[in-house]
Amino acid sequence: MGQTVLPLLAATTLKASPFQMGVLTAAGTAAFLLIGLPTGVLVDRIRRRPVMLTADFARAALLFTVPLAAWVGVLTLAQLITVAFLVSVATVLFDVAYQSYLPSLVGRVQLMEGNTRLQSSLSAAEVMGPGVGGGLAQLIGAATSALTTAVSYLASGLLLLRIRTPEPRLVGHDGTRVRTQTKEGLAFVLGEKSLRAITISTALSNWAITILLSMQMLFLTRDLGLAPGAVGAVLALSGAGGLLGALTAGRCAQWIGPARAIWLIPLVVSPVALVVPIAEPGRLTVLCVLGLALRAYGTTVFNVVNVSYRQAICPDRLLGRVNATVRFITWGAMPVGGLLGGVLGGWIGVRATLWVSCSALALTPLPLLLSPLRSLREFPAIQEE
Repeated sequence: MGQTVLPLLAATTLKASPFQMGVLTAAGTAAFLLIGLPTGVLVDRIRRRPVMLTADFARAALLFTVPLAAWVGVLTLAQLITVAFLVSVATVLFDVAYQSYLPSLVGRVQLMEGNTRLQSSLSAAEVMGPGVGGGLAQLIGAATSALTTAVSYLASGLLLLRIRTPEPRLVGHDGTRVRTQTKEGLAFVLGEKSLRAITISTALSNWAITILLSMQMLFLTRDLGLAPGAVGAVLALSGAGGLLGALTAGRCAQWIGPARAIWLIPLVVSPVALVVPIAEPGRLTVLCVLGLALRAYGTTVFNVVNVSYRQAICPDRLLGRVNATVRFITWGAMPVGGLLGGVLGGWIGVRATLWVSCSALALTPLPLLLSPLRSLREFPAIQEE
């Protein structure tokens, strides 16, 4: 809902320009570039569930300020960008912690199933959230609708409190410097050839997708002339591709092999995004839905198998740093893409910017095709320490 409501608020109520939309998009992921690496060291030193709880409650508090400011008439784009950045700081902590927490909950042999279930819940939210968010924005205003996003983070924290599985005790901090431990995570990611290729491909994909996302709301509302409710419907239908991907990721990986799925699925699906810029008002809007839905399908299946691969081959003591390193590289490309999207949108126009983004997205499987994954069907043996 937040991914729909906050950009709608900026594009409609606050009348943001293409460049300002790019800045807002960049702010939402900037923390991955700024604090991603040291976050991995932190997560490897302390228990992970308390980190997730702190992140959830912080995000709820930050997002409560948006409707409050709107109600008293003082909401500005600067506040929205600031909130987006601070929420991204908490998101870095949460994401690195949850990916490192999962193996201790389900065991390494059930990682594929665990990641599939997490991705299924995420994809279901991506189907329902935009539709509800767009509808609420049209009925009660985007600013008031932002309240539901704050409530959702509060609910997430309360649900995490219900986990009763004891978290394994971490090895105590041995005095090793943060820089040294950070380098250890980097060395693992860059030294494992397949993991390095996955990380590079994902970074390029996120960079290209964020260029698209920075202009997506302007494209839907201004180029295609859609009302907030219709925007929510388009994004909900597009999210259905992600839900289908989550529901079929396990079977797809079993059918073609999990390692093979990492490169084959992006190779087949990524070029389909090229139909998005062809969309026009009216019936041809369906091309936008089709392109976004198929991209979401491929991204979801790819996420399930590539995260499972990383968790399977990484020793537990390095999980936080390895996840943080991957997030730093892959999500660190997103604020760069957001800013570039804003610059290109103001320079060559929104639709032309989408052509640049979708053309780049079609080329992102290349690092995977040049990696050892081409000769693998199954994941390598699990490494334990």
